[in-house]
Amino acid sequence: MSPRRRTAILISGRGSNMAALLAAAADPAYPAEIALVLANKPAAGGLARAAEAGIPTAVVESRAFGRDRAGFEMAMEAELAKHGVELIALAGFMRVLTEGFVGRWAGRMINIHPSLLPAFPGVDTHARALAAGVRFHGCTVHLVTPGVDEGPIIAQAAIPVLADDTEDSLGARVLEQEHALYPAALALVAGGRVRVEGDRAVIERPAPPSGVALRNPG
Repeated sequence: MSPRRRTAILISGRGSNMAALLAAAADPAYPAEIALVLANKPAAGGLARAAEAGIPTAVVESRAFGRDRAGFEMAMEAELAKHGVELIALAGFMRVLTEGFVGRWAGRMINIHPSLLPAFPGVDTHARALAAGVRFHGCTVHLVTPGVDEGPIIAQAAIPVLADDTEDSLGARVLEQEHALYPAALALVAGGRVRVEGDRAVIERPAPPSGVALRNPG
């Protein structure tokens, strides 16, 4: 079995998607090991949940650095290095990262966004989807690039928008999909099955067992 990839989850709040990743990674066969949960806010609710699960936690308070984004990211990098982190999963991390930080983690940092990108990047996605009258809405896991919510798409989950949906009801159903999609997408990245071709993320098929030939391999 290949070594599990040491992964940090970055949060700013309750850590709902973090909890889904922790649950998946509790299986020793899962290809990612959660080595650190890092928050930029001391009051982030996800810190207590991670500690209860026995996961190391750290706080690098963004507010303490003011406008010094580079200093804030250097402090984060020190924590990531201390815990031997290889991959980063953003889970409600409410900071825009600099091009330098993103470049250093290119291909190794993923994010989940509550819309079917490229539709509705940014905030208030559920309200905007309802206002636009779309028939389907959902969530996207993508590799992080310097442009906000613009990286190559790894996986998406879609749900129908119901006639009586409100922002809250639609958001709740999308969140259910997020909790299933994010662990699956992280498993693809940690398992080495995602490569980037141009602006696209390509998913590699798993190799067949040794000595087994595939019929109709297409």
